[in-house]
Amino acid sequence: MAQQFDLEPVMNFLGELKSNNDRGWFEGRRAQYDEALGQFESYVSSIIEFLSETEPFSGLSPKDCIFRIYRDTRFSKDKSPYKTNMGAYIAPGGRKSHLMGYYVHIEPGASMLAGGLHHPDPAQLSAWRDSIDSDPEKFKSIVDNERFKKFFGEVQGEKLKSVPRGYPKDHPEMDLLRLKSVTVSRMLSDREVLASDFFDETITTYKVLRPFLRYMDSIL
Repeated sequence: MAQQFDLEPVMNFLGELKSNNDRGWFEGRRAQYDEALGQFESYVSSIIEFLSETEPFSGLSPKDCIFRIYRDTRFSKDKSPYKTNMGAYIAPGGRKSHLMGYYVHIEPGASMLAGGLHHPDPAQLSAWRDSIDSDPEKFKSIVDNERFKKFFGEVQGEKLKSVPRGYPKDHPEMDLLRLKSVTVSRMLSDREVLASDFFDETITTYKVLRPFLRYMDSIL
């Protein structure tokens, strides 16, 4: 698959933004930001185009999926006006979708490809726990797959201190039941992000992720 984008302007701009996170600096480099955003949009567009062969992404555009770079500082002690990453959630309906999707996060030193149940509502969390209680093997067959573990390692998420109410304290799947979010991620070095085969690696990673997302959609 030919690469139709260049993420070097993205990484360069975000790297400088980390040290100059103020409106004056940003506005003075608006052209640099626009170029970086354009390259990131091209990358996301390529993902959408390829995944549309197997996913219901009809009519989905990069602008539907990409998160704004402006931070909401109303309730934060950190008043830095800008995020120091570019991210997108690629799912039917875009970034506001309640369906499982493919997340990409580009940030110098902290890039990742990820997906899963992030900050679920009580009904979603209850459905997840019920599925693990009744039939854990279906989920475990996905996340214990050798190739899946090579890409994503262990399932991640903040955990309760003990098994949630309603389940026995010695439940055999207590570690999974304690999860308050259920996500996986593949962390990426800056070198990997800037490599010529990064789009191929993105698609390969998302293909490995797909059974996990489809399982999560099926239980919610």
